[in-house]
Amino acid sequence: MGRSGKLLLRLKITAEVDGIEGDYMITFGRRNRDNAAVGYVYAKADALGGREADAERYSAPIKALTGKEPRVIERSDGRIDIICGREHLDGFMRYAELADAIEKWLEETRR
Repeated sequence: MGRSGKLLLRLKITAEVDGIEGDYMITFGRRNRDNAAVGYVYAKADALGGREADAERYSAPIKALTGKEPRVIERSDGRIDIICGREHLDGFMRYAELADAIEKWLEETRR
């Protein structure tokens, strides 16, 4: 559950990108206005190489596993957001380890 009381889906991917092994966590929720499934990751400023490098490292396994590049948005305050949509969830559902959890979350959060 998120702070708003809404059910969230967190996917944890362990991967090595550019020689750096890490756990990459993507949190999916439902957008209020249209109930669309949207996943967010925020690049960390203290990551090796800074936010830009962190965003690239997050994007690589997402694209490799789903076949779709996530949207990367650089904000005016310097923050970098990595955004995944339903097409990414569909890509993740190709993996048996994730398919049941994703399908259950989609069903429980459907309006």
